[in-house]
Amino acid sequence: MIKKLYLPFLMVLVFALSSCSSKMGELSSDYFTTTPQVLEAVGGKVDVTINGKFPEKYFKKKAVVTVTPVLRWEGGEVKGEPMTFQGEKVQGNDQTIYYKAGGNYTMPASFDYVPEMAKSELYLEFDAKVGKKGKKVTIPAVKVADGVIATSELVKNTLANANPTDAEDAFQRVIKQAKSANIMFLIQQANLRASELKSDSMKAFNQFVKDVNADQKGKLMENIEISAYASPDGGLDLNDKLAAQRQKNTENYVNKQLKKDEIATNVDAKYTAQDWEGFQELVSKSNIQDKDLILRVLSMYQDPEQREAEIKNISSVYKNLADEILPQLRRARLTLNYQLIGRSDDEILEAFKSDPKVLNVEELLYAGTLVENDAEKEAIYKAAVQYYPSDYRAYNNLGELAYKAGNYDQAESYFKTALQKNASSAEANTNLGLISLIKGDKAAAQAYLGKGAGAATLNEALGNYYISMGQYEQAVTSFGDVKTNSAALAQILTKDYNRAKSTLDGVKNPDAYTAYLSAILGARTNNANMVITNLKAAVAKDSSLAQKAAKDLEFAKYATNADFQSIVK
Repeated sequence: MIKKLYLPFLMVLVFALSSCSSKMGELSSDYFTTTPQVLEAVGGKVDVTINGKFPEKYFKKKAVVTVTPVLRWEGGEVKGEPMTFQGEKVQGNDQTIYYKAGGNYTMPASFDYVPEMAKSELYLEFDAKVGKKGKKVTIPAVKVADGVIATSELVKNTLANANPTDAEDAFQRVIKQAKSANIMFLIQQANLRASELKSDSMKAFNQFVKDVNADQKGKLMENIEISAYASPDGGLDLNDKLAAQRQKNTENYVNKQLKKDEIATNVDAKYTAQDWEGFQELVSKSNIQDKDLILRVLSMYQDPEQREAEIKNISSVYKNLADEILPQLRRARLTLNYQLIGRSDDEILEAFKSDPKVLNVEELLYAGTLVENDAEKEAIYKAAVQYYPSDYRAYNNLGELAYKAGNYDQAESYFKTALQKNASSAEANTNLGLISLIKGDKAAAQAYLGKGAGAATLNEALGNYYISMGQYEQAVTSFGDVKTNSAALAQILTKDYNRAKSTLDGVKNPDAYTAYLSAILGARTNNANMVITNLKAAVAKDSSLAQKAAKDLEFAKYATNADFQSIVK
């Protein structure tokens, strides 16, 4: 009888002991998924959502388990925020996992991206304790994801292909100019007085006309305009005849003068019977009593006779008007219209070679656009800095040359000097935004770009900024039709592969990263030949890209490809 009871008792005891065991055992990776399945760097962060499960009859009733996501790579690791779970008999505020039913959980994790993460693994580590005394038990770490796709981080490299903003010159080869003089008339008279014709202003005008005519190379005479006027006091009919006669007399004088000096040019004459416009302008600029009242009359009445009557009724000021304002309106204005003819392109370049200081700042800056060689451009802009040190534009353009040459520290120095000369320079601010992005300082980039309104390439610079922030759609919009590596990168990140290919094909000065992006595009569109051809080209231009490609998960499915291996070895 004792023997018959022994075996069942033993089995119950074994079951009881096993159910009370503190061991929890290894968790299969099948109990975990991640979103995204392959980790990806976005805006300098690697964000992942881990969906985990504790299976049925696994989680001890008196257990407390802390789960920590850990991204590991050769030589380092970084831990995310942990999450703690408790069994059903534990007093606490953490998520409860029941022994019989098990339980699911979701935990987010975020890591600051570093390049070493390209070849990495995401693990979950467990810190488990069971029972009142908190006996530590071992749950082996579980790998839940491989590596990090860091294609977005290529923006730090594609920025080398960006277009800094050039500070433009204001050079004009032909500049319209005008020189004027007045012939004054006495009230209700149209005759040209000798005192007026021999005045200093008329002597200077006539001499200037002769000088312009003589300077066949530097100046071009267009015409002489005559505008004759009568003041708005007196009847309209009288003033019409008076102004017309003043025009005629002045025109005759000018034609005789041109004939005497043997100058051929057009004379265009007109008259204004009552110069209300001139009257209003002179009154506005004066300190005359009741000025505002007079101007109000002009705005209220359009009829000339009514205007004159209303103004005459303001008896307190009419004498001042008659003495100070009206005499200035009895005149004929002579205007010489002419063009200043600047140096030709060849003359500007020749002057730079022989004596650059004879060129003004606009001519020097313009000269920089006439040469293709960057060394020649640099020499021109340095001359502009030497002779016109207060002008910010030459400093900015020297920075642009340094940027394109990859000398970012030197470029930054020039751009900052440009800002010292002109703190509101949209060009220098935009360019310093690009420098800040290259240095990884997004906050500084945002501050600089915020002051870049009006810069020709601001939208392109903003496109690069949006990539760095993980805002890919905004980046694509900002780039528009720009053909640069960064523009293509944004299109790849938004999966617009056809447009990305068109952009890469249109890059003006393709470099190693143009080819590398094309290889990525080939991998994403399952074009093996495109991958191999462009990787070869990329590595030929920059050998460091071989090692990069070997770790890049964009090329994971080509890891065993013989051609791929021969490139990255």
